[in-house]
Amino acid sequence: MVDATVEQELSECLGRLPVAQQRQVLEFAKTLTTPVQGVNGAALIRFAGAIGVADLDSMSAAIDEGCERIDADAW
Repeated sequence: MVDATVEQELSECLGRLPVAQQRQVLEFAKTLTTPVQGVNGAALIRFAGAIGVADLDSMSAAIDEGCERIDADAW
């Protein structure tokens, strides 16, 4: 069921867009109606341990070093 108000407003917005952007809106709308398909956790178990401990430690250190810090000069 389509809400008439939403449909009217959407139609007005689409009418102001070039065709290429209208197609983008259509593609986005299609993604909203497509069910999200996930992967069962059991299928992912084969990846357990795939990243070495040294790499995990490096990632952890990089996260600790670079996250939750504010660089006032960056903006």
